[in-house]
Amino acid sequence: MKAAQPSDDPARQAPLDRPAMMRAVAQQRYGPSSVLKTIEVDVPLPGPGDVLVQVGAASVHPGDYFVTTGKPYVLRLVFGLRRPRHGIPGRDFAGVVATVGKNVTAVRPGEEVFGWSTAGTLAEYTCVPRDHIVPVPASTSVVEAAAVPTSALTALQALRDIAEIRPGQTVLITGASGGVGSFAVQIAKAFGAEVTGVCSSRNVDLVRSLGADHVVDYTRTDFTRTDRRYDVILDNVEAQPLAAVRRALTPTGTLIPNSGRGGRWFGPLGRIIRARVLSGFTRQQLKPFVSVEKPRDLLTVADLLLTGQITPVIDRIYPLDEAAEALRHVGAGHTRGKVVVTT
Repeated sequence: MKAAQPSDDPARQAPLDRPAMMRAVAQQRYGPSSVLKTIEVDVPLPGPGDVLVQVGAASVHPGDYFVTTGKPYVLRLVFGLRRPRHGIPGRDFAGVVATVGKNVTAVRPGEEVFGWSTAGTLAEYTCVPRDHIVPVPASTSVVEAAAVPTSALTALQALRDIAEIRPGQTVLITGASGGVGSFAVQIAKAFGAEVTGVCSSRNVDLVRSLGADHVVDYTRTDFTRTDRRYDVILDNVEAQPLAAVRRALTPTGTLIPNSGRGGRWFGPLGRIIRARVLSGFTRQQLKPFVSVEKPRDLLTVADLLLTGQITPVIDRIYPLDEAAEALRHVGAGHTRGKVVVTT
């Protein structure tokens, strides 16, 4: 895939020298989004196999909100028991390569890239391993590219790898106007499925514009109580009990639970365990999963962007200083597509 050329816009040019300090959004403790503050921190120094990227935009999603709040508490086993181990939130980003490590040859300063970072992306710079980035397609903006990685990879892996969807299958996607859902509708169509999206009244036209063959307005119709049956259900909302959702599956259909806040201690783990147990007693397949950040899948998503088979839906764009408000908006639920923070 052809990488985008360095932009003529000075705001998107790689810096000539790596600055010593940068602005970043950080937290010293768990709590509501108001714990996030914009501070000055050192610019990270890339290692031999790393790339330093000047962040143009970063997207935020529910996972970032949960890590900020520290709830469900089980997350703290990974991110820090009493306070976050790494104070800068965010994983998805797009921007311009500023500096590369001595062992990196495949990218050069000035190229636009997107991907994910474990070092935090709500900052002016982030440092990532070389295999965590791919070129931004020439037809895609930095803001659009930042909205892609986690949500598009989740949708791709759920439908292609877990459900193994095939042309002609019937697929129902709840939360079809959300971050994962909006990509899932488009990816399912790209794989030749007959797609039904479930959303609220205000998002019916949006979901239809994404390519859904049928749209169910959940404020008027309960999809679990109709006569329609689906080969695959990707449940991004989990507002219904598992037993109710299973009624909408074919006898050998696949249900993929992909959400659920659950309790403050264990979050969706209870539902995941119940789904695993139930799978042993039915011909239906209940397959909760966790997406994995695979470089080759990011390349697949980039190709889908380049060919126009997927287009990110951007709900709102916030400046870096308003990142706390962006997280609050995501945490409140009901976003249309993705929320992006620009630097």
